[in-house]
Amino acid sequence: MGEKSVQKRKFILETARKVFVEKGFKKVTMKDIVEACEISRGGLYLYFESTSQIFMEVMKLESEEADDVFSDSITEDATASDILVLFLQEQKKELLRKKNTLTQAIYEFYFENQLPKKDNVLKKQFDSAVKIIEKLLETGVENGEFYCEDCAGTARNIIFVLEGLKISAQTIGITAETVDREILYILKSLSADE
Repeated sequence: MGEKSVQKRKFILETARKVFVEKGFKKVTMKDIVEACEISRGGLYLYFESTSQIFMEVMKLESEEADDVFSDSITEDATASDILVLFLQEQKKELLRKKNTLTQAIYEFYFENQLPKKDNVLKKQFDSAVKIIEKLLETGVENGEFYCEDCAGTARNIIFVLEGLKISAQTIGITAETVDREILYILKSLSADE
């Protein structure tokens, strides 16, 4: 793909993201994306076959950008506990963000599309996050920063708590105090001082 095509594809994905944020997933049509991008229908179909394909690419792009922001925030001398706190703070920002979020669209997409595990971006992100947190906890235990008998189980639990908070943020609403309480509970459970 030439540079011009790469830029056009990126423009379509960035524009489509705005449409998905505004309308969710279920209500978006290819026509909506064509109109938002101000391109021809054929121009869109050169790059993408369906709204599902576009949405999956938007999610991948979103995940890569989030990983970059997190990685760029980690200093060279950061400890495992520093990194975990930074990760949890980034999650808090995301949980409390009311606008410009794909959360509703993501849940609509997965409720509507029963994807095989190998194609499930959300499952891959979940598993990847668990592995990263698990390694972080193992490092913290080795360094005496954390106490944890089951790093894999604890990592999985942390990600499940965060996913539950995401759903709560979309359905019943949550406050900064609620998120802080859950983060504090996670950190206290890992305290090597106890």
